[in-house]
This record gives sequence, C-alpha cells and structure tokens, in this order.
Amino acid sequence: MHRLLEDPDLALIHALQIAPRVSWAQAGQVLGASPAALAERWARLRGSGLAWVTAHVNASRPDLIVAFVEVDCLPEARPDVVRHLCQDPRAVTVEEAARGRDLQVTVMVRDLRALTRFVLEDLPRVPGVRQTRSRLATGLHFEASRWRLDVLEPAQVRSLAAVAGQHRGEPGGTPPRDPGPLMEALAVDGRLAASDLARRTGRNAATVRRQLPRLLASGRLTFRCEVAQFDAGYPVSCNWLARVPVEEHARTVQALATLPELRLCVSTTGETNIMLTAWTRSLAHLLSLERLMGERLPWLSIVDSSVTLRVAKRMGWLLDDEGRCTGEVVVNRLEA
Repeated sequence: MHRLLEDPDLALIHALQIAPRVSWAQAGQVLGASPAALAERWARLRGSGLAWVTAHVNASRPDLIVAFVEVDCLPEARPDVVRHLCQDPRAVTVEEAARGRDLQVTVMVRDLRALTRFVLEDLPRVPGVRQTRSRLATGLHFEASRWRLDVLEPAQVRSLAAVAGQHRGEPGGTPPRDPGPLMEALAVDGRLAASDLARRTGRNAATVRRQLPRLLASGRLTFRCEVAQFDAGYPVSCNWLARVPVEEHARTVQALATLPELRLCVSTTGETNIMLTAWTRSLAHLLSLERLMGERLPWLSIVDSSVTLRVAKRMGWLLDDEGRCTGEVVVNRLEA
C-alpha cells in the first residue's frame, strides 16, 4: 500500500506546478511557511523521488515531430526492450500497457526523416520487438505541465500564477546562441539558479544571467513539476483513442480541457483523431469519467481504452516500480 503524501507536501508540489522556479521566499509568503522549511521539504521530496522539477523541449513547437508508437514485444523480451528504449533519448516516455499494445512510446524528434529512422530502421533492430504502429501528433492541446493537484486556495493560485508570469518574461524572445547546455542542465533540475547553471555548463555567471531570461522567454522550454502518481493518490492512468467529427473538433478539445483529471489531449493521424490521457483515483472513478464524457460529448466515440500498468520513463526521467524517479534522466538533445 502506497503512503500518500502529506498535505504540506501536496501544497508545495501544487505551488511548484504553477510556478516551477518560484523562490522559496516568494513561495513562503503564499504558503505561510518559512523559506528554510520549504527548501528542506523540497529536498526531502526530490531526494526520495516523490517529486521533481524538470524542463524539456516544448512539444508544441512547429519544427518538431511528436509521435506515439505502439510496440508489441516477444513476451520474454519485454523487459529488455523497455531498458533499451529507456536509454534512447528520442523515446521520451515509455509506458507498459494492460491491453492492445505491450508498450506505448512517446517519441520526440526533429523531423519526419528522424522519425522514419527510429520507427522503420532502429526500432525493428531491437531484439524482441515484434511489431510497431505509429500515430503522429497534429496538434497538442493539453499536456501534463498543465495538470494540477488542486489543493491550494484560489487566491494562492492567483499569486503563484503572477510569479510564474514574471519568471517567463515577455514571450516570443530570441533564444541565446547555443542554448543546448543550459537546456540540458535545466532538464536535470528545472530550479537551478543562474549561478548553478554557470557551474554546470562552464559558462561565465554574468553571461548565464543574461542568457537565462532570454531562454525562458523564447518558448523553447516547458517546465513541469512532476509527482509520483501513486503517492499522490492517483494510481490509475488511462489512455483513450477516440474519434470526433471534424466540425466538432474545436468544441471537443475545449470541453476536454476542463476535466481536472486530464493529463494529455492531442490530435493525431490514424483511424482515430484524438488521444487522451487521464489520472484518476480509482477504476470506479475511471468509469465515471467515461460516463461523463459520453453524456457531455455524445459525438465523441471512444474506440480504444487502455490502463497503464507501469511507466518506466516519463519525459526523460527513469522511474522505479513504485512510480518514483530514480534520479536518472536521459536528456533529449534536440538543441545539440
């Protein structure tokens, strides 16, 4: 039985979901705790793999390709295939499914040629891979950096959202030259200050202080505070493949984005044109969610649903069997 996180843990994680780079002094004013206490609590959460702040390449960028690759394996080879994919930086997320596919792999690459190499050349060469099927993302409408624990008061949420806006700066800026090393360091720890980034990258501290705001404002990065889902009380993760009429697409996406359980909503190629992921507290809650979607969106046809049994890798971070981060991250070096 998993130990659920305590209320102060959940409040801190929720705060960092909203403002991943908030200072402990600013967070303390909102949460009513001392900066030292918050820093100590965060160190414990991060050190035990219960929560972590990371940064990854913005999957909404039009110059990138995101695909969802279903992989069927020979039964005895499945663990080896998982280990292989966990070390491949192109496979940013690796999930083991209950039905319909052995693995679902989220792939992020530069272009269609790179995806072709991964799917048609490299993946079939992995011992034990039997078959693959791919869906390409044609529109990312909601992703996990927007998912919230929803434990803070509305006034606290507003205060933290204002802080997050200050950290992002004016959007649309030009990124600094050679942002790759900074992005890689922030992937390992999204809360690193400019001085720490300078040490990690071997750059001058003053240079990094100039470059960091430009990088944050450029939109190249997405920050997210992740949490061990079992310990947070959301043990069930489900992926749905659905089909909606083209004329109802925009209204469908808008309605789905209001679901507090939603972790992912993306338009895709293939026989289905919408893919959803949600975290719920129980299988019964999962059924209620499907019933709610059926009532509110009668034109949405769910073609396939599959519960995730285990996540081996989530946006580069390797997870253990308890769903906690191991401290190892395989960085997708798209900026290299």
